[in-house]
Amino acid sequence: MTLFFPLIFAALDAEGDRELAVRLQRRDPQALAELYDKYGRIAFSLIVRIVRDQGIAEDLTQETFLRVWNRMAGFDAERGALGAWVLTVARNRAIDYLRSVDGRTRQNAIELTATEMPSVFVDLEANLMNSDRARQLKAAFEKLNEKQRLVIELAYFEGLSQTEMAERMKQPLGTVKTWVRTALQILRNELEEAVPA
Repeated sequence: MTLFFPLIFAALDAEGDRELAVRLQRRDPQALAELYDKYGRIAFSLIVRIVRDQGIAEDLTQETFLRVWNRMAGFDAERGALGAWVLTVARNRAIDYLRSVDGRTRQNAIELTATEMPSVFVDLEANLMNSDRARQLKAAFEKLNEKQRLVIELAYFEGLSQTEMAERMKQPLGTVKTWVRTALQILRNELEEAVPA
């Protein structure tokens, strides 16, 4: 199984996050230490998976928690889970690093900074903090074939566009687009079926 689901399941323990968020918003340094204890290893694992360099991942993990600390005033627990937001910031820091190192142009890139703003944080991961929802996603993800899983992982972990995926996988762009479209449709259908009417 890929790293995608262990990260989700590791973040499922959201008990106490609301109180922790309040303490962080009050600028309690002990709360920051607790947040790091709870999500630091997961954030580091995600970042190292993306950048593939332990030293850089350590730096980016520190930057992640500094960014979370500095933006806590705008965090709204009603709009998203704290752990999911931390992991989104971590993922975005890593992808931003890769893009800056690789000198990629941003004209076709997904804008990631909006998901780092806690006031507008509405992301798939916010829904994944519910363990039932995580199990549903895991079951849906298992319906994908190897190529479909790979394109979803490349998009999520590395922020690759479909053109970049095609180049990396040495596949025609149309084929990669089909894999992505089919994977998203399968996930959508499976998750819609899992939601009670």
